[in-house]
Amino acid sequence: MQVEQAGEFILDKIKNELLEHFHYHNADHALDVYTAAKQIAAGEGISGLELDLLLTAAYYHDSGFLFGQANHEESSCKNARQYLPQFGYTADEIEQVCDIIMATKMPQSPHNHLGQIICDADLDYLGRNDFFILSKRLFSELVITDHLESELEWDRQQVKFLQSHHYFTQTALRLRAECKNEHLTAITQRL
Repeated sequence: MQVEQAGEFILDKIKNELLEHFHYHNADHALDVYTAAKQIAAGEGISGLELDLLLTAAYYHDSGFLFGQANHEESSCKNARQYLPQFGYTADEIEQVCDIIMATKMPQSPHNHLGQIICDADLDYLGRNDFFILSKRLFSELVITDHLESELEWDRQQVKFLQSHHYFTQTALRLRAECKNEHLTAITQRL
């Protein structure tokens, strides 16, 4: 299993083929989720094969945006099934990667520890200092894909989302929950 080579392959594909209006769901986001997954996995004691499967899923989890926004998790799994065999992944390993990817589908529904970690990694930015920068990128993408009308509408959506969101792992809770709540307070005050 060649995790880094498989990751480089899909990142190059995303960089070269993704439509320009995906300001948030792009190669930078894939790398961001990979980094967060690695950090959370370390805190949760994940290593070996499980770590390799998790990091592969992080690289591939939004690669389905190459085919558009609709059902992108399923499309991400198509990419995994198509490309991962050339990097030494078995059919069983690929299905485990797809299971991890599918945990990120909204509303998030992880049914194992690796799924919980990727869900937390996917939304790690909610509790980080670069939240407002990344939030603005996501807004500029959603203006096009979801036809958002205004930043006020976006702020309302964010408040609702931040209020309903919860991290699954103890590591993410420890690292991100407090800052996430500060962001919620800041947006609420803006409204």
